[in-house]
Amino acid sequence: MQRAPVEAAIRLAPGSPLVLQRAAESELAAGRVDNAAALSRDALARSPFDVRALRVLGLTEARAGREDAADDILTLAGNWSLRDDPAHAWLVERRLRRGDYASAFAHADTLVRRRQDIQPQVFRLFTVAGTEDPQRSLPVIASLLAARPPWRTAYLSGLNQTAQELQLAASLAILLQTSQAPLTNDELQRLYRTLLGKRQLEALRTVRGRINRPPPGAAVTNGGFADAAAPEPFQWRLVQRAGIVAEVVADDLRSSNPALRVDYDGYATGPVAEQLTSLAPGAYRFTAEVRTETGNPAARLAWTLYCATGGAVASVPAGVPNATPNAWTTVSARINVPDSCPAQWLRLETRAGDRRSRTVVWFDRIEISPAG
Repeated sequence: MQRAPVEAAIRLAPGSPLVLQRAAESELAAGRVDNAAALSRDALARSPFDVRALRVLGLTEARAGREDAADDILTLAGNWSLRDDPAHAWLVERRLRRGDYASAFAHADTLVRRRQDIQPQVFRLFTVAGTEDPQRSLPVIASLLAARPPWRTAYLSGLNQTAQELQLAASLAILLQTSQAPLTNDELQRLYRTLLGKRQLEALRTVRGRINRPPPGAAVTNGGFADAAAPEPFQWRLVQRAGIVAEVVADDLRSSNPALRVDYDGYATGPVAEQLTSLAPGAYRFTAEVRTETGNPAARLAWTLYCATGGAVASVPAGVPNATPNAWTTVSARINVPDSCPAQWLRLETRAGDRRSRTVVWFDRIEISPAG
């Protein structure tokens, strides 16, 4: 009854609900709708909770143009079995035609949780709805993502090609921020890097402002080097290369307060530390506390602010000339961020000489605040 050809099985066991249900599916696949409807009704008369027979009956109603009846029947089939893919697929299409995103996407979620092979089609459905009808569909998509379905990472990671997809990813990140499952640091870091790589700097600045909400005077993330939880690129990235050692270690002069220690040979070139900022155009004051162990950091290192679209904004010597060794001092300078510069790189860079001359220096409490 389970494996024999339907024609043989129906002759052997014409009263079996299983055989009748198989025969109904076969007749529907062959386009013989009336036969399929009759067989499915016979199957249900013998086994009222046969989901597959119920689904065939619902699809025959749809083929006959009685879509309201089909909707009722297939909704029941979908409720009875999360594994009845054809029922859920029909309900997705039907609910979308009615503009019922909540119901359509709930059934799509049921499908995509079970079958990775249809993820591209379902993800495309979400993306098209999110870009063409964002006001009604985005809250529904965000609600699904807030439940942390197994497909969440795959969907969010795939929104990285077109400008519309990137805008959708940014909008979802903002909506999820107020949910029970906001973006994780890994998800947020991936979004930030994607927006940065695609040069969507205004979107990057908007997302950061809505999600991280840096307070006034805290434009530099982790300026005290004590909290590495924030995602890159709005977080320090330390560069290690021959001639440059940069590390966050405890400062014994300040009760083991963490600070950035740089050991530089005076000859290597390149950045030492960097992070992205999102300053609005205007005047600011850069400050950093510095302690020199040896060498001349004012001549060999500098804090430089670059516009992410290109070009240096300001450069500040990374030390105080003739400062007392092993005493904390403050460097300060006024900087101006021009228009059309929605994001900036703050970098500690080398100023190499023609021969090696070791510099060991500490940095702490780095801030960029509005100029008074």
